[in-house]
Amino acid sequence: MVKIRLRRIGARHKPMYRIVVADSRSPRGGAFIEVIGNFNPLNDPETINVDDEKALAWLEKGAQPTETTYRLLRKAGVMDKFKSAHPSRKFRQAVQKTTQKQKKKSKTSTEVKS
Repeated sequence: MVKIRLRRIGARHKPMYRIVVADSRSPRGGAFIEVIGNFNPLNDPETINVDDEKALAWLEKGAQPTETTYRLLRKAGVMDKFKSAHPSRKFRQAVQKTTQKQKKKSKTSTEVKS
């Protein structure tokens, strides 16, 4: 399975990440197919640069984004473009994890209010 995920670069205590398309069996810093963007969490606000055309092409080919890259692609506006073109398509892992977190937050907020 092909995944869209982060690859760590940068010095110690100064992380930067590349958003890459890689085989799910390869390690985090291992071989990748293509770089589609980068992410710098140290800037305020976070810097996200994504090549929209490459990202959309890989999403259409069936690449599954990880939870973190799903969030970053959504912030960059790529997921909105993809969902408008493919409204019935869903991402199993990323969507399930984010919806589970939202459900947990809503449960804890209702328990606190009660």
